[in-house]
Amino acid sequence: MAHNLEEKPVAEITVSGRVTDATTNEALAGCNVVLKGTQKGTTTDANGDYKIVVPDGNATLVFGFIGFISQDVPVGNRTVINVSLKASASELAQVVVIGYGTTTKKDVTGSLKTIKSTDFNRGIINSPEQLLQGKVAGVNVTSASGEPGGVQNITVRGPGGVRTGSTPLFVLDGIALDNSSTGGATNPLNFLNPQDIEAIDVLKDASATAIYGARGANGVILITTKKGKAGATNLTLSSNIGISNMARPIALFSTDEYKQQVAAVGGVVDDQKGSTDWQREISRTAVTQNHNLSFGGGADRLTYYGSIGVQDQQGILKNSSLKRYTARFNASQKFLENRLVLDVNMTASQTINERPPIEGIIGAALSANPTYPARDANGNPARYQAFTNPLLALNLNKDLTTINRVVASVSPSFSITKNLVYKLNLGVDNSSSTRDQQSYASTVPQQDGRLDATYLNNRNVLVENYFTYTKTSGDHNLTALLGHSYQKFTIQGRNWSINKFPISPIEPANNPGLGQDLTLANNRPGGYAIINELQSFFSRVNYAYKDRYLFTATVRADGSSKFGANNKYGVFPSFSGGWRLSEEGFLKSGPFSDLKLRAGWGQTGNQEIPSKITQALFTSNVSASTSYPLDGSTNYPAGTTYTRLANPDIQWEVSTQTDLGLDFGLFRGALTGSVDYFHKTSGKILLEVIPSDPIQPASTYWTNVPNMTITNQGLELDLNYRYASTSGFRFDIGGNVTFIKNVVNNSPYTVITSGSASGAGLTSATVNGYVNGQPIGTFFLREYLGVDDKGVNRFSDIDGDGIGGTDKDRIAAGSALPTRQFNLNFSTAYKGFDLTANFNGVSGNKIYDNTTNAFFYKARLVKGLNGPAESIGEPTESINNPAPVSTRFLRDGAFFRLNNLSLGYNLNPRTLGMNRWISNIRLSVTGQNLFVITKYKGYDPEVNIDRTVNGISSYGIDYLSYPKARSFVFGLNLTF
Repeated sequence: MAHNLEEKPVAEITVSGRVTDATTNEALAGCNVVLKGTQKGTTTDANGDYKIVVPDGNATLVFGFIGFISQDVPVGNRTVINVSLKASASELAQVVVIGYGTTTKKDVTGSLKTIKSTDFNRGIINSPEQLLQGKVAGVNVTSASGEPGGVQNITVRGPGGVRTGSTPLFVLDGIALDNSSTGGATNPLNFLNPQDIEAIDVLKDASATAIYGARGANGVILITTKKGKAGATNLTLSSNIGISNMARPIALFSTDEYKQQVAAVGGVVDDQKGSTDWQREISRTAVTQNHNLSFGGGADRLTYYGSIGVQDQQGILKNSSLKRYTARFNASQKFLENRLVLDVNMTASQTINERPPIEGIIGAALSANPTYPARDANGNPARYQAFTNPLLALNLNKDLTTINRVVASVSPSFSITKNLVYKLNLGVDNSSSTRDQQSYASTVPQQDGRLDATYLNNRNVLVENYFTYTKTSGDHNLTALLGHSYQKFTIQGRNWSINKFPISPIEPANNPGLGQDLTLANNRPGGYAIINELQSFFSRVNYAYKDRYLFTATVRADGSSKFGANNKYGVFPSFSGGWRLSEEGFLKSGPFSDLKLRAGWGQTGNQEIPSKITQALFTSNVSASTSYPLDGSTNYPAGTTYTRLANPDIQWEVSTQTDLGLDFGLFRGALTGSVDYFHKTSGKILLEVIPSDPIQPASTYWTNVPNMTITNQGLELDLNYRYASTSGFRFDIGGNVTFIKNVVNNSPYTVITSGSASGAGLTSATVNGYVNGQPIGTFFLREYLGVDDKGVNRFSDIDGDGIGGTDKDRIAAGSALPTRQFNLNFSTAYKGFDLTANFNGVSGNKIYDNTTNAFFYKARLVKGLNGPAESIGEPTESINNPAPVSTRFLRDGAFFRLNNLSLGYNLNPRTLGMNRWISNIRLSVTGQNLFVITKYKGYDPEVNIDRTVNGISSYGIDYLSYPKARSFVFGLNLTF
């Protein structure tokens, strides 16, 4: 007999309780209480109370609140569950690196910003600066070109020197890196695998950077790599494929338009019956592969992290690429009942960079006659007597640089007493590079074979010893630091060349002996060796009273071999204070979860100048001006002359900075932000000047220019809002804006030339420089007024001599430095999906369009050279009108860019039956440089071709720059 059995319904349970702050015991209103594994949930009321119905005692409740660590609590047989949540380490208790130590975000008195790996920019990334772009107020990152591994220009609160550059100091896991090039024309930081970076801390004001003394004037960027975690073992495999194309080709005349326009201006059309898009011919759809394998874990006494990475990036111009192979291992071992901790960090990398003759092929592609076919009947690059096919230039030239670099450190620390810790930091950064620049022999076009070989070795050795004392007594917290640092830089380079290689399938680099011209007259080998040393003593005291009154004092004394015997050491102090008003009784019950006032003052130095400039320099050579025969013959002995005078009084450039800041948090930390006003003045400017006495044996000498200053002042605003709902939906939106003004005062010269033009008839013409009362990067140009009735240029007559357009008529026509920087970041997530977007932009800056100046004007169009609509010029302009450097080619450089947009999905391995082996599967697609809003008509407004004059950095000049790419990256991450 069959029986119908009915299951008894499981009795539901009503659970109630209160949620409070574990630190203050205050009620947390609006806290999410969610039944785990479902979307069922509720929120706490104004008293922190909640009530929820769960199916049975096996249920688990998830308590989550912005700024606090979420908790999973099993229900069991309880009907009342009270929960205390602790503040999240990602908020006020977040650990930040401050140089030779760490502190918490709430105790910081200087101006700094920490960017975690989860907040980094995404896409095809080659160096740490790209991870930061748009993330930190006051930090301007400019991708100088779209070349794989190309140089990234970065400034923190504006440039402050003439001959000392503006690049901040980079510190990798405690090792201060050298800003010298490691070979080739690529970024020296390309050796780092972005996947290995855990966090980047940017120290902006002097109170934060003074601990690095002589090298902190341009800001300090601290890079911390990933470490293993005790009790957790993981293996992660990540792979992505990127597809890139030229984002904004220049709109040249099509074949039909070209023939019409050349004829219209009176030119003769050389029609070869073809129709060639030369920009498309020299470019390609580029593919980038990036594969990384990392592992980490540990127990109570040992933690470890290791990784292997491979990146193979094609450039969008043919024959350009960057290959990078990296390996990293970090470990931390505890001994002697945890009193001795040994930290080991090591990274090894090889980068291989291939570069085409960029300016040559772009210049040819922009001006070549589009009626000429690019290839012959056999599909090979066509050869013409009239011009060099840029495809042939690609085949006949090769520039290959290989860099091997190892950065390693061993850092044991020993707890002498409960409060006193000694730490030793031993580090070495060693790189070697080879660069082979080859020209292959050819008859059409005629070209002799040539090999230029360059070898470079850089070694940076660091030895540091420091003691850290911490003491907590009642309401008093004290941390004191005292240390010594010694760093030695050794740079050695050699170069040689051979001419006249025959036409051969063998590359010159593979058999230099095939070269037929090797003489001291034409191929004299060169070389140099530089040794610089730094010795430093530093100290810092951090004091906090009642966790609300904060004080920091720092002093560092630096001695450098770069400076004169009379000023070997410089002393750099700083002081800062903070007041956490949110901890005061009168604000405890207010709307602020955090409110802190900060103020700081300090001095930092800059020693990034050529070596040995304090010493006299002689040269010996044979020439009519330096020697003559002593015996009446024609045998000229070498003559020795001064080329540089000694100056033992040369000392550091000094940057003095004041910062006033306010940090705040509202709505239980959902809305956070900061406001900073800064004023930074750089003095004792180092400059190579002309002696006042005309009878000096040397034409120039180095000195600290008295009274000359470079000032940066501005306002930074940073704001972020976070929202999370009971359904699991969350979004973050944030942004920052910087208003900055730069000015040069009391320069001894009318203009210090810093940027020059390129192109036929333009070479070395002044474009921008340092002008009194104007910002760095000011464009010092003739003012273009259009054309006269003869169709010839008219320029302003500033000096009133009746002749417009002379050098005395130049004006300050704006600066390449932006006066406003603005960035916007957005992220959202729901049910495994997440979406992030990062926008960045600048305004108030100018760009000098040297490409248009050199290539796009009517006099060239009439000769049959192609161009855009701008080539037509003004309707009444003469076809013989020249195009000298002037404001005619000065452009607005403002832009707003969607830097990257990324969509990801975290797939639950359980749905695929793979949860026994895989803990997480992530799929993603990222778009990079999806659009840019700008008036600029060149390849990209974010440009800065190196047009340095006498070692003085140029700004905002665009000349045949490598085009930027638009990329789409598809990624897969597996965690085991």
